Amino acid sequence: MANPNKKFQILIVDDDLSVRNTMQEYIRNAGYTSLMASSAEEALELLKTNKFHVIITDIILPAMGGLELTKIIKKNNGADVIVVTGYSDDYSYEEAINIGASDFVIKPVRLEELMLRLRRVLNERQLTEERIRMMEKLQKLAITDGLTKLYNSRSFYSQLELEVDRFNRYRHPLSLLLLDIDHFKTYNDTYGHLEGDKVLVKFSQIIKSCLRANDSAYRYGGEEFTVILPETGGEKAKTVAQRIRKTLESEKFKPRPDKEVKITISIGVTQYSPKKNYPLLFSEPTAPCISPNETDATKFPPCL
Repeated sequence: MANPNKKFQILIVDDDLSVRNTMQEYIRNAGYTSLMASSAEEALELLKTNKFHVIITDIILPAMGGLELTKIIKKNNGADVIVVTGYSDDYSYEEAINIGASDFVIKPVRLEELMLRLRRVLNERQLTEERIRMMEKLQKLAITDGLTKLYNSRSFYSQLELEVDRFNRYRHPLSLLLLDIDHFKTYNDTYGHLEGDKVLVKFSQIIKSCLRANDSAYRYGGEEFTVILPETGGEKAKTVAQRIRKTLESEKFKPRPDKEVKITISIGVTQYSPKKNYPLLFSEPTAPCISPNETDATKFPPCL
């Protein structure tokens, strides 16, 4: 079984070769990966090409000292720092912690104590990283639809506000698509919600595959989706809509082993007009702008 400590890389900074070697041997015997530096300047060079989780540094070093090194590390790097000193009267625990150190050890260093402090710092680091991952996950869940993984309607209105503000500043065109799966309730009632969910997921993937990097897609409601198209006029937006429609039409769904079904959609296309209040752009269209039997690009008015 792989040693779980191997993933952690430790940097030891001390101008005393015997101290460096003793620390490194002890830390490596515990299963950690470690490198050594004899000065702060050498440590900074190693930081350019290596990712260290913890740096153990003496305070007294040639040229740049350990406290100054700690300040630079905390400003430019994500590593934790354990400060070591033999001058407890000159340097306090509070001073080291205030500049960003994670712990403070007095020489002569007991290696068992150093290992306990190293493990504590690494454990706290892992807990912090886990909290950050959980917060990011929760934030993502708050703005995405759990089934389709597209952004949800709350995110849609937030992004729309930003895009309208960008339009008002730069006057670049802005368009919107409103997409509705035809007869989706009938499909659900006939084949079941599990099969209906498969359609929603696949359709979401199709929408994303037809968009550029700066476009964004949203699940607006049950079988309704929206797409915000920055830097896009109405004619180009219609081209995107046609591409989505044709891609979906080429997809075959098999809700039953002996049954093959084609799914069609109706799409509303509109370009933002500064003379209109933007929420009006998303009122329910009285007729589809683009449907399986209707491809006339002039049918923008029903979507306004």
